[in-house]
Amino acid sequence: MPYSHRGRMANLKSGLRSPRVLIYSHDTFGLGHLRRSRAIANALVRSHPDASVVIISGSPVIGSFEYGDGVDFVRVPGVVKLPNGDYTSLNLNLGLDEAVALRETIIRSTAAALQPDIVIVDKEPTGFRGEIIPTLEDCRKRGARLVLGIRDVMDDPTLLAAEWSRKGAVDALSYYDDIWVYGLREFYEPLAGLGLPQPVLEKLVYTGYLRRELPQEPQLTRHPKITKGPFVLVTTGGGGDGDELIDWVISSYEADSELPIPALVVFGPFTPRTTRRGFLERIAKLPNVDAIMFDSKIEYLMKKASAVIAMGGYNTFCEILSLDKPALIVPRKTPRLEQAIRASCAERLGLLRQLETPAPGEARDPARMAAAIRALATQQPPSKAFVPGLLDGLDRIENLAAPWLEAARRGEPMRRIVVAAE
Repeated sequence: MPYSHRGRMANLKSGLRSPRVLIYSHDTFGLGHLRRSRAIANALVRSHPDASVVIISGSPVIGSFEYGDGVDFVRVPGVVKLPNGDYTSLNLNLGLDEAVALRETIIRSTAAALQPDIVIVDKEPTGFRGEIIPTLEDCRKRGARLVLGIRDVMDDPTLLAAEWSRKGAVDALSYYDDIWVYGLREFYEPLAGLGLPQPVLEKLVYTGYLRRELPQEPQLTRHPKITKGPFVLVTTGGGGDGDELIDWVISSYEADSELPIPALVVFGPFTPRTTRRGFLERIAKLPNVDAIMFDSKIEYLMKKASAVIAMGGYNTFCEILSLDKPALIVPRKTPRLEQAIRASCAERLGLLRQLETPAPGEARDPARMAAAIRALATQQPPSKAFVPGLLDGLDRIENLAAPWLEAARRGEPMRRIVVAAE
């Protein structure tokens, strides 16, 4: 269904107030949080054409993606994680505390001007270094519905408990009216190891995974010739931490010239330039491997591909499920075990196969990767596993939000509305 101005114009003519949604995505690095927020925003305006959704994000590539009619974004100054675990300002010549104070001011001012009826916070209950808390307090006083949205897997339970204790995240759950888990309870329970009290557990709603569609606007990127026939798509998402996977795939084609299917490597926007140059020099010597820099509409490439090799972040996993592609997942295990846990759970359900990353100090055997690539030819797509409700996430979110958005039109306080979990 195409996006339309009709609903918004009808409300304007009738004098009703169009509903408003604020989505906060801290996005210190990578594409995952932003792409998840964008999928939810586009779904909300598709089902409620008169709604306005503003995404607040620190992603430097937020303007590269396609948004539905009624969705816009505000970019706050970016921050980036250093190799030692500390953070620093991405572009500004400011100390981290100054950058966070500036971000907090922009977030709070945006919310004050928008006066959202629903606030959806992605993943981090307190935001980056607590920056979202003042906005949550303001919006709560104005009667907005506050929602925390978390992905299917966060981290190893012990590690997550320590992290959330340090950040004060468990205490911050008291701000939220609802907690949406973008996955299935039978797949994984991301907060099970925190020992949460019953009142918090009652806020949990498992939505299912977020189905991805092909972008509305046509694909304009020119794809290499190898995409005209069968090929394996190799993607590492944002690309900031995918060097080892790309190196392993390239080395398998260097070692085995008889691999039956070519590979297309898609570098993410955060792949370091020197790293990318080194890979391109190796790829140029291989007749059955090619690469492109970045594609903001990678869904088109995935639809063309015969199979996918990826690290298994949440958004790539949703795309693999939605486009029903046989997939080989090579999860990273640092700094979080999120991808490894997701890959293991998905393999248990028959949704994909995984290839274990070698232990630190061990070499990545090209023959192991080559064998795994060969096996993709006979691997079943995820749909053959048949997991009920697997991709119902966006439909469920639309249904959950509908009573609140209708109440906003009527000027009723949404905090009084209770939507029962299924």
